[in-house]
Amino acid sequence: MSSTLDHRALLTHEIGSLDKPAWRVKAYAGQPLSDRDLEEARSWGERLQVPNYDQLIDLLRHAPFSKEQKTDLQRWSSLYALKLEEGAGLDVVYDGEQQRTEMYDWAVSHSNGFERRGSVRAFDNKYYTKAAVVAPISLKAPFHNAEFSYLVSVAGAELKIPVTGAYTIADWSFDERYDLDTDLREPAADRRRKHKAARRDFVLEIARSLIRPNLMALIGLGARWIQVDEPGASTEPDELDIFVDSFNASVEDLNAMFSTHLCFSDYNLFFPAIERMSQCRQFAVGFANYDSRELGTSDAQRPGYQVIKKFRDLPYKPALGLGVLDIHSDFIESPELVRDRVLYAVKVFDDPARIHVTPDCGLRTRSWEVAFKKLRNMTAGVALARRELGLPDPPA
Repeated sequence: MSSTLDHRALLTHEIGSLDKPAWRVKAYAGQPLSDRDLEEARSWGERLQVPNYDQLIDLLRHAPFSKEQKTDLQRWSSLYALKLEEGAGLDVVYDGEQQRTEMYDWAVSHSNGFERRGSVRAFDNKYYTKAAVVAPISLKAPFHNAEFSYLVSVAGAELKIPVTGAYTIADWSFDERYDLDTDLREPAADRRRKHKAARRDFVLEIARSLIRPNLMALIGLGARWIQVDEPGASTEPDELDIFVDSFNASVEDLNAMFSTHLCFSDYNLFFPAIERMSQCRQFAVGFANYDSRELGTSDAQRPGYQVIKKFRDLPYKPALGLGVLDIHSDFIESPELVRDRVLYAVKVFDDPARIHVTPDCGLRTRSWEVAFKKLRNMTAGVALARRELGLPDPPA
């Protein structure tokens, strides 16, 4: 897809998830709301200039809620999250998964072939419900259509839609269908070969029978930018070829801009495997978590960003979604620190059009207050970098 999105210098956007407001979580779960919850909804509505937010306050005062009213609450939460990102000045926005249960569970619950097996810990004391594949996989119903249709009706900025990738869904699931032919009498090398072949079958069936039709449905509604989230991609370094094949099988010849988000890892592991992901127009990668908080644009002052040279040298020249905000800390990066991280990346790439600016990962582990301050300083730092580079302001 040819778009101004992937050619705009220092494009800013969030990676995906935001925390769900307490009023949304409690109301949806049927729990009583406190005066503090109502005040949170009122104060953020006023602060973010959410249109008609008084209607939400009135709704929250009239529990219990019907199924239709709970859908309204989800949409209000989406609207607030969009306005938070737009208020922070981001070029490309999303609602932070306000209408989804969780990135894995939401996909699996809209699929055929899986059965839930219980909750497991992901990170930062966040949990997800793990499922097992037990039957042929297929799409029960497109599971981002209603979300996208609402978001496109209320977003003032450009939209990006994250989806969970095939490899991560497989990696976070129990396999009770494909990898069953284990004979301990066989040589270990043969068992490893059979395991990898079963793993490939599992992952590619998810890509072709679940992810791809869901992407096609989104594109049919007008989605222009789809981010494939793959936090599990580097779990097994010897399976990176399967991850690449699954991405390609999911997006091949589809008419949209595709990017992928690779969560915290040794990013050196992805090379040379990702040289075959030519339809990936941007890699969003976390670096601030590994970096110094000192100012400066030298190699020594930017230790967390040394691997970006490998992304620069990919033959199909994708953009790099440069993580400049540590999402594991309440530390508020200064605009000057963001500026220097951006300037370092531009110096390495020698092309500001190939640098996008993002948090390291989704900000759902931070409060809205901290997330908003981080994102505002991120856009302020990008403005400083633009000035330093002599770049024009982005279009309004």
